[in-house]
Amino acid sequence: MRIGFDAKRAYYNNTGLGNYSRDLIKGLADKYREDEYILFTPKHTNNPRIAFTNYFPNISSRSPKSFLDKSFKSYWRTMNMEKDIISNKIDLFHGLSQEIPRRRNYKIKYVVTIHDLIFLRFPETYKRVDRTIYNKKFKYASENSDTIVAISNQTKSDLINFYNIEPDKIKVVYQSCHDQFKRIVPENECDSVREKYRLPTNYLLCVGTIEKRKNLVALLEAASNIDIPIVVIGNHTDYFIEVRQKIAQLNMKKRVIFLNNIPFEDLPSIYQGAQVFCYPSVFEGFGIPIIEALYSKIPVITTKGGVFSETGGEDSIYVDPFNKEEFENQINHVLSSDQSQRVKKGYDFVQKFSTENHVKEIRSIYNELLT
Repeated sequence: MRIGFDAKRAYYNNTGLGNYSRDLIKGLADKYREDEYILFTPKHTNNPRIAFTNYFPNISSRSPKSFLDKSFKSYWRTMNMEKDIISNKIDLFHGLSQEIPRRRNYKIKYVVTIHDLIFLRFPETYKRVDRTIYNKKFKYASENSDTIVAISNQTKSDLINFYNIEPDKIKVVYQSCHDQFKRIVPENECDSVREKYRLPTNYLLCVGTIEKRKNLVALLEAASNIDIPIVVIGNHTDYFIEVRQKIAQLNMKKRVIFLNNIPFEDLPSIYQGAQVFCYPSVFEGFGIPIIEALYSKIPVITTKGGVFSETGGEDSIYVDPFNKEEFENQINHVLSSDQSQRVKKGYDFVQKFSTENHVKEIRSIYNELLT
């Protein structure tokens, strides 16, 4: 089987879609070595996270060759990549980041992974031009692929409601998190990372882009009267201005620690050093940081409704993040009581989100389409 991938995110992105792409490609290449995997990318990069491809003889890559395609990489990816897919005798092409080429050969099977339709649910958080582009790309991919992989039942529901996709066309396949989060970090390594970033002994942890939908202000308000520092990891957006104003208003400047561009290998230590993980996001397609926290064996407090119970399981704690008293009470409860059973049950639950299961289910979809 010759499988082609839209690998732009695998080469370009260090989070989210990039991690999803790399983990799946690596998992398939390792488990199903009899197959060939061809990565189509607009440009090869020196991203060390894609270096694993050098150690798999069944992985190769392709990029634009002509002057025109090199000059207009987006056009190549959207319109001209199909001719390279055909010339490389691809049996099945998987669009890993919510799109497929606009010109498709119907002799080749197409799969697309749709992660979320947040731009339709929260249009006010996106520029109009971006919403228009995303909608055209995602709608085309959903309607013209042979199978859609949705990363959660929440995303499947959105595809049905927004794009009127037939439910049978959509397969829900849960992803995992990076294997680094699945190992117990030695105490001396945790201490070294804590010293490196001057972290306190005890802290609340929140991970995710600092944007309005992630709702960091709700956590600040809920924790304002609790004597524990908050460590926040995530890229800043315009919403950070509102966050800083809230910190000043609540007199929390000395209690909130912002970290950005953290080396990936340091993240497990920071997770495992936390007393509780708080994720007050309003909406997610999946919520990978919850999975990372559960694998890190720390209690999780997140939002009621949506995808969160699907990701967090029965033993995470769910709150209305806009109800300050409820949120505050649950943080206090976690900090003041034995959470060992909750942590154990959460760790047992999160095993369903394994790389092995993810790879096996994706390969099953490929087999179904090609037999």
